[in-house]
Amino acid sequence: MFDWFSDFFSSLTLRSVLLGALISLLTLGVSLAIVSFVLVKIPPTYFQTGHSRDFLADHPAVVRVLAIIGKNVLGLLLVALGVVLSIPGVPGQGILTILLGIMLLDIPGRRRLEHWLVSRPKILSSINKLRQRFSKPALVLD
Repeated sequence: MFDWFSDFFSSLTLRSVLLGALISLLTLGVSLAIVSFVLVKIPPTYFQTGHSRDFLADHPAVVRVLAIIGKNVLGLLLVALGVVLSIPGVPGQGILTILLGIMLLDIPGRRRLEHWLVSRPKILSSINKLRQRFSKPALVLD
């Protein structure tokens, strides 16, 4: 095992370290941009109990089913990415990315889990500061 570590560190070059840093910064920027975009675009009443969330209700059934499948696959990918971004040392907004992924999934208990995540004081204040920066009203919780 120690041989693997010594081989790994001896194989590092300045170019590979800089490439790794660039990829890390790029993923940080992309994840922040996507999460920020969605959290700014959702309506302030999204996390209230009576908020309607019918997905593509006015489209044909085939389009709606394909869109729901795509939405769930994207949600799973975002939850997985959020878990990776939550690991110490990996740059990015892990919890917010997980929240975004959960918002896309169609699973039992999703609304309760979303509300639990958003009702954490630090998460809610971060989201509301972001929304305020873009002149959007603060999220309203039950």
